[in-house]
Amino acid sequence: MSRGNILFLLSGSIACYKACTAISRLTQAGLTVQTVATPAALRFVGAATLEGLSGRPVFTDVFETGRALDHIALARQADLALLCPATANTVNRLAAGLADDPVGALFLAWELKTKPWWIAPAMNAHMWTHPATAASLEKLRAWGVRVLDPIDGPHACGETGPGRLAEPEHIAAEVLAALAKK
Repeated sequence: MSRGNILFLLSGSIACYKACTAISRLTQAGLTVQTVATPAALRFVGAATLEGLSGRPVFTDVFETGRALDHIALARQADLALLCPATANTVNRLAAGLADDPVGALFLAWELKTKPWWIAPAMNAHMWTHPATAASLEKLRAWGVRVLDPIDGPHACGETGPGRLAEPEHIAAEVLAALAKK
């Protein structure tokens, strides 16, 4: 029996490998986890991995035959959406209202006033502090999006600073705590 329905969205970052741990923790906790991956995310972690962790086929293409309205159905079924990792590109695209990939289409189909949409950013420190990203995060927060702030630490590029994805155990614990309050 499911304790909640999570829409777990991934955008293209090396941090996708850490997101897999969060997906596993949420599934093991009894949540129904529906994964959604951008084409860029699938370059870092495969659809087979996401399906294996969640037990459900991955939604990757709004134009896939037979799935033309999945962005609407999945948005209605889920109790909470989590974009993890949220790249600078995806954060800025959501703030601009672009919907030409599954993440953007789901975001625009989401009922922001009644259900939580969260993002867990992961990006280089300069991308995190860039004025475009800061403005987009401010806009998303004003719309009611919860941001699980990244942490300081080493990045895949070899630099250190803010922008590193929060630890997956922390992310999963936050989701579980939020659903326990429902």
